Amino acid sequence: MCRPQLAGWAVVARWAVVARWAVVARWADGIRRMPATFCKCHNGRKSVERELYLGCPVWACEHWKGTLFTSRAPRSEWLRQYSSVFNTVEGNSTFYALPSIETARRWRDEARTGFQFALKFPRSITHDRRLERADRETAAFLEIADVLDSQRKLGPTFIQLPPDFSPQSFEVLERYLKSLPTHFPWAVEVRHWDWYDEGPNEWKLDELLRELRMDKVLFDSRPLFSKPPADEIEKISQSRKPRTPHRTTVTSQHPFLRLVGRNHLPDVEPWINEWADVVAGWLRDGKRPFVFTHAPDDTFAPEFARMFLIRLRACLPELPDLPRWPGESDRPRFEQRSLF
Repeated sequence: MCRPQLAGWAVVARWAVVARWAVVARWADGIRRMPATFCKCHNGRKSVERELYLGCPVWACEHWKGTLFTSRAPRSEWLRQYSSVFNTVEGNSTFYALPSIETARRWRDEARTGFQFALKFPRSITHDRRLERADRETAAFLEIADVLDSQRKLGPTFIQLPPDFSPQSFEVLERYLKSLPTHFPWAVEVRHWDWYDEGPNEWKLDELLRELRMDKVLFDSRPLFSKPPADEIEKISQSRKPRTPHRTTVTSQHPFLRLVGRNHLPDVEPWINEWADVVAGWLRDGKRPFVFTHAPDDTFAPEFARMFLIRLRACLPELPDLPRWPGESDRPRFEQRSLF
């Protein structure tokens, strides 16, 4: 959430929505890079493409002004500036309500070429109707997805099942997933603990996703719960986020990681190190992972992503760094130097 509005996640019908920990910036003046992170690596006669999609849970946070955003950036410029640095974002606001077609077109047109929106299915489908008799709601959601896909800006669109949606409803899930159009990328996040039995329930789900070429959402909140909350926002986050078991399962081409950290980013370094090694392995295997860095306070999410990429580049130096943040480029030269 973006402080000081503690209920910032619950924004309906619009995309929801400074810490100066940023001693990790490492750019050369005048160098321009493509936003994170695509490269083609040559090894002899072999050409290996590595595609990493890295982003935050939102693109709109007032407290990013002066860091990720320029200090005077109007809200109408936030998506453009966000997508000049990151190449994906979670679309969590679609869980609460759908935007209009006109709004979806504006998102599509404002985001740079190659940007990927990872939309979350509306709760009217997943939580209210529990994937049954939801044809009308699904059709409305697919209209929004189709707008973004028209310029190839639709990333893995994910179903987040409610905590009480257990393997007893496997047939319901299977029927719904098989009803979805196959030309869109899909991912599934389960939260009931019986899906993590390391036995029949888990194997059955993983095999279904592999059969349908859908990705499994990997939700890791271990950093968040690694110690008691340090502030009120962390306290609220711990009361809301699940503690589902840690997995690294891959079922299709876009491994989907949601890593939930803490507001004091150095506390998250052990999990950054662990996941950087895993993601590097996915990239070496030709996968195209999506990684989203969450913090209890959204203010810290971009810096978390930058830390993650720096650690990942220690494994894969050929990956490009993030471009210079608009807000940091906007600072007077003497202030930029003072950061180092």
